[in-house]
Amino acid sequence: MDNTYLDERLNFPSTTRNREAIAQVLSNYISANGLFLEIASGSGEHGVFFQKTFPSIIWQTSDPEFIHRKSIISWINYLGLSSKMPEPLDIDVEKRPWPITNSLSSLIKGIVCINMIHISPWSCTKAMFEESKCYLEQNHFLMLYGPFLMKEKQTSESNMNFDQSLKLQNPQWGLRHLDQVNKIAFKNGFKLDKVIEMPANNVSVIYRLS
Repeated sequence: MDNTYLDERLNFPSTTRNREAIAQVLSNYISANGLFLEIASGSGEHGVFFQKTFPSIIWQTSDPEFIHRKSIISWINYLGLSSKMPEPLDIDVEKRPWPITNSLSSLIKGIVCINMIHISPWSCTKAMFEESKCYLEQNHFLMLYGPFLMKEKQTSESNMNFDQSLKLQNPQWGLRHLDQVNKIAFKNGFKLDKVIEMPANNVSVIYRLS
């Protein structure tokens, strides 16, 4: 085993638990080619898994945290994906415009955000929709994954406890009401395509630019 990149790689246990289920959802939306932008890529474990799962596309990771971008680069190199997969972008959703070139923007066919909006201020969710629409064309998708509060579904005890623990860490964090997220999406020209039940009381929410 090549040990060159071991010190830089981060391991987030939840990634290995949910990556196959998320990839299954993505398989219904990802086209045979093009580039897909991931917001808040964290350790990079999702990114490299999706790049290997969908080898014909380009998976573009991003994260505002330097330690996360170092981890992403290490995972890319460790798995021998550097010839295909670009280095992560330094994207903070609230710092606009995002550092995306015109040539890169022309390739984007979808944007994916996994487990971000409940561990960031509400202003980040607003910024993500406001800026995402600048890089997507009609019928391109934006996918959110994570736990949500939904009026038509009773919140599980585990999600209620998770919500409380997040708010104790930061009062601006917490599970978001899907209705409120939808309002922001609709305001920015997105339509709700599908809400997909996922393991561990999570959901995947697919929006398309109308």
